Amino acid sequence: MPALSMPGVQTHCPYCSLQCGMRLTRSGRALEVQAWEEFPVNEGALCRKGWTAAGLRGHRERLTTPLLREVREDGSRGELRPASWEEALGFVTDRLSALRSAHGADAIGVFGGGGLTNEKAYQLGKLARVAIGTSQIDYNGRWCMSSAASAGSRALGMDRGLPFPLADVEETDVLVLAGSNLAETMPPAARHLDRLRERGGTVVVVDPRRTPTADRADLLLQPVPGTDLALALGVLHLLVAAGAVDEEYVAARTIGFDAVRRSVAPWWPERVERVTGIEAEQVRALADLLARTTARGGRVLVLTARGVEQHSQGSDTVLAWMYVALALGQPGRRGAGYGCLTGQGNGQGGREHGQKADQLPGYRMIDDPEARAHVARVWGVDPDSLPGKGRSAYELLDALGTETGPRALLVFGSNIVVSAPNATHVTERLAALDLLVVADMVLSETAAMADVVLPVTQWAEETGTMTNLEGRVILRQAAVTPPEGVRSDLDVIAALAAGMASPVEFATDPEEVFAELARASSGGKADYAGIDYSRIREEHGVFWPCPEVGHPGTPRLFADSFAHPDGRARFLVTDHRGAAEQPDAEYPLHLTTGRVLGQYQSGAQTRRIKDLPDDGPFVEMHPMLARRLGTTDGEPVSVRTRRGSMRAPARVVETIRPDTVFVPFHWVGANRLTNDALDPASRMPEFKVCAAEVTA
Repeated sequence: MPALSMPGVQTHCPYCSLQCGMRLTRSGRALEVQAWEEFPVNEGALCRKGWTAAGLRGHRERLTTPLLREVREDGSRGELRPASWEEALGFVTDRLSALRSAHGADAIGVFGGGGLTNEKAYQLGKLARVAIGTSQIDYNGRWCMSSAASAGSRALGMDRGLPFPLADVEETDVLVLAGSNLAETMPPAARHLDRLRERGGTVVVVDPRRTPTADRADLLLQPVPGTDLALALGVLHLLVAAGAVDEEYVAARTIGFDAVRRSVAPWWPERVERVTGIEAEQVRALADLLARTTARGGRVLVLTARGVEQHSQGSDTVLAWMYVALALGQPGRRGAGYGCLTGQGNGQGGREHGQKADQLPGYRMIDDPEARAHVARVWGVDPDSLPGKGRSAYELLDALGTETGPRALLVFGSNIVVSAPNATHVTERLAALDLLVVADMVLSETAAMADVVLPVTQWAEETGTMTNLEGRVILRQAAVTPPEGVRSDLDVIAALAAGMASPVEFATDPEEVFAELARASSGGKADYAGIDYSRIREEHGVFWPCPEVGHPGTPRLFADSFAHPDGRARFLVTDHRGAAEQPDAEYPLHLTTGRVLGQYQSGAQTRRIKDLPDDGPFVEMHPMLARRLGTTDGEPVSVRTRRGSMRAPARVVETIRPDTVFVPFHWVGANRLTNDALDPASRMPEFKVCAAEVTA
């Protein structure tokens, strides 16, 4: 473990996908965060969550011993009590082994997280498929950028959030941010918007709310939630009509555009206005801006995020925005093209190396015989012993405790009770399990339901790699020793594997695990074969693909070709269907959800840091709606959907559409309301829109 002396241990923030660099130093018994100016992603800048990230160390709620739920004499569940590691692990593996013997390996499910290091994600996938033999594994990153991942794989042949370094954003002439509140969700990245505008560039924001990001915009479009696809199709229609399509680029580097050209013909601006609520002249203004910019050789960049992706038609919406960039001939140019702003800290790497139901390490597909053979050789097992494709995240949770679903669930790095859509139903499914095991650092809402809770290390106490939104593989380094009684996730996974009579051993040293991960990924789309810890330290991260030692890494993709075998991008016809649930007389409003500056994800960490504001949930609404309801700012209101209800203070603002209310999802309540309708391609739930009723 690196010594803690000035200038401190170089590591990275535990939160979002920027993975901002920071230094950790000791001040007496306290751990302090200091700037690491040399790390290029944030140049020393941090948001308030980053500056206070050490606040959880030594917290009174920190778990330091395993907890085992007592069973009362009548067979009912009792309280959680302290237990030794030997008792807890023995209990878990005995129960899992019995369930596997009685019901088969798929009776055991594994649910991971987008905040786990690459090493943990890799070992968790290996635990599921080799030690347990189950196909039932997925992770909460399915709810992060899976729609963009699906669209990228289909259209471009590869899924990497940003196919270029984040700093390239400054070099574009027109930036379209569709569904991103960058200034609140990853504040250090907002400096790129300021620099872009300082050099004369234009920022366009598409969002039903006027957020702090929109305050930096030159043009704000506020669509009805769930109608972003119609807007993108309308913009593409106008580009075709204006003769702004780069026909030479489209002919040389893509296939399928003629069918898409015909399909967007009905999306004239007035129709877009009727569907989206955006004035036809604003739609024309955006298309004209893009056409004029590219006509003079300027660069256009489109970035999408959860606002347009967390829909039952999210992957099609991303495709349509990609097609705007492709039609203009932008992908492959520096400072231009398309990218996705990944949300969770390791949302990218977390799916590349085995947590996702359909993928093996290296972004290999689990139903590909060659992929299975390669990974099986690295693991030292028979390819035929590996299970096939399992259920996606929500489908896995929906099946828990049913006749055909898992009877036990292992949870690492996820607070499902708060973060899952239709959360009341999911909580009921968790309660129906024979065994729920949660590895966490605090007693989260999900851990509080568990039969066994295993206390694990937090970010400052462990070493491991993450892959940020740029595809840059970076290294978190341990700065302090974990409390006595706490074990790393890698130790826990190895112990569970041994207890389940795994045919192979599981390493616990993160550098050794990463070396194995690199071999397993070799030859895959997400190829880490040429990356090691020493190189990451020397170069401030390495961009994948990096297929061999000495390879420079790949900061920028698609300059000469796309990742399909023929090198061409694919245009696929899409059409707007709308949200799965539309407002009606009983539920007349649109409900949308999202994040606030001071909190992160389910809040399991940030809600426990005293220096971060925690005012609790609220219901943001327009003054017109507040007057109609007879309520004022700060007064409690009730929000009801077909799945549940919650009560919270009204926050009356003029920055949201009058037909829409917004609720942040960091607290229990918001996701009791959200819809579990799934995107057919990505299996992303429709977090971002459903029909709601609000009453005073």
